[in-house]
Amino acid sequence: MFKVLDSAVPIACWSCSIGHNDSTLFCPHCSKIQPPPGGDYYSVFGLEPKLNLDMPALEREFHRLSRRLHPDRFARAGENEKQWSLADTALLNDAYRTLKDPLRRTGYLLKLLGARLDSDHESREQKDARVPADLLEEVFELNMLIEEMRAARNAGETDAALEANLAKAKKNISGMLGAVDEELRTEWNVWDAGDAGTRQFSQVKMVALLDRRRYLSNLVRDVNEVLGA
Repeated sequence: MFKVLDSAVPIACWSCSIGHNDSTLFCPHCSKIQPPPGGDYYSVFGLEPKLNLDMPALEREFHRLSRRLHPDRFARAGENEKQWSLADTALLNDAYRTLKDPLRRTGYLLKLLGARLDSDHESREQKDARVPADLLEEVFELNMLIEEMRAARNAGETDAALEANLAKAKKNISGMLGAVDEELRTEWNVWDAGDAGTRQFSQVKMVALLDRRRYLSNLVRDVNEVLGA
């Protein structure tokens, strides 16, 4: 289920011919822009794959690289360099958007490690139908409330008590989401500091937590839709 992250592959710079790894945007020897690298998003920023990142440092590096890749800097460059500046900028933006968001970062690293996230291979209906066992009763009652509210709205009626019950249910689910996020933060620390065995156990747990979080988020979405929030 899991694999070790691949190391960067050494290649020769197109300009100076000196070897460097294929994850860099600029040659470390002659500073010339390179074709879009073949490494992962972490390597774009020269980072080790971790779940806890120095966010201010990530932002600073993003802006520094963005300035170096700006198309205006390549106005008089060759056609290849102009195209690489656009392609590298797109890659940099994708990498930054992924790594700056804690949940996207977690899912991305898990995929790098070979994890299969169920939500990537299911339709919305399949995702919504797969209820965590410990939430079966609660979800059944919530769905009943949602259907009652929809029926009332279709009939042009209001039901303050029903709205209050749905708001209470939403608050409860939001609390569960907070608990999941706290567990994820704990697992980030476990994974970052762990050995191979500890990390594999942590990875399995994070896959389950992301799946649970997705389901709870969908419940909040459904309540918001019926309440018009």
